[in-house]
Amino acid sequence: MMKKLLEVKNLKKHFPIKGGIFGKQVGSVKAVDGVSFYIKDGETLGMVGESGCGKSTTGRLILRLIEPTEGEVIFEGKNILTFNKKQMREMRRKMQIIFQDPYASLNPRMTVGNIIGEAIEIHKLAKTKQEKEERVQQLLEQVGLTRAHANRYPHEFSGGQRQRIGIARALAVNPKLIICDEPVSALDVSIQAQVINLMQDLQQKLGLTYLFIAHDLSVVKHISDRVAVMYLGKIVELAETNELYDNPKHPYTQALLSAIPIPDPTIKRERILLEGDVPSPINPPGGCRFHTRCPYAKDICKEEEPVFKDKGNQHFVACHLV
Repeated sequence: MMKKLLEVKNLKKHFPIKGGIFGKQVGSVKAVDGVSFYIKDGETLGMVGESGCGKSTTGRLILRLIEPTEGEVIFEGKNILTFNKKQMREMRRKMQIIFQDPYASLNPRMTVGNIIGEAIEIHKLAKTKQEKEERVQQLLEQVGLTRAHANRYPHEFSGGQRQRIGIARALAVNPKLIICDEPVSALDVSIQAQVINLMQDLQQKLGLTYLFIAHDLSVVKHISDRVAVMYLGKIVELAETNELYDNPKHPYTQALLSAIPIPDPTIKRERILLEGDVPSPINPPGGCRFHTRCPYAKDICKEEEPVFKDKGNQHFVACHLV
């Protein structure tokens, strides 16, 4: 049985809203509001949901790129939210991120060799300049580029190639966990498949663990071992991939899966259309947060928040109706 590499407990992030001439806090955006899950060593946990549900914020909170309001992030048995700057810098070697936008996430003034080699220098992973350059060239070949690319600048590459550079940068410090923040959403479909296959190959070779954040449910199904579904700052369903896709229990998950395109015009599938917009995270609805759009909502859904619990076969759901 695989051990837990990462465990997140009751993680919250409330961004303050300030107003008036004195800049007093008048409210807060509840971007992430009590999220709990774990990721086993060597597995991929997919995280899906609509824009603004808190997926990317959760990934950044785990890495402490944003400081949480409340909760615990336990990595290899230690709560990293208690770490000081020095301890956190050492921890960065074990936890890395691949950003969504391959155009904005690379410094246009630096060569590819310097971009990838920067972390190797910071963490003193190479004794000589030659050793660092050799490591950079190995990383470039590992992600499907050539040694000659080290001397070029980001603007000389396509989107798919830039994302490969981003992956090489993340791998430079030999991490255990990589937060993949929608790493293929800005790429063409054919390039998406190449990058996903590359990430799976690297996971098998290097024993990596992924938190894979995405919109595209078909991509998530392809790469993930388990999938968590987020809605308005909370996880509403979490299960093994095949279990979740074959037997979705939460009405929101059912609606999301009904929207996946089927590449066969002869197959008819009933589309579940959700009415209304996602409520504001500044003032989320009481009870179940999905009740304002749920076609099956009862009175209890408006009054009482559902408990996120195992409904059997490690299939966790937060819904009164299940």
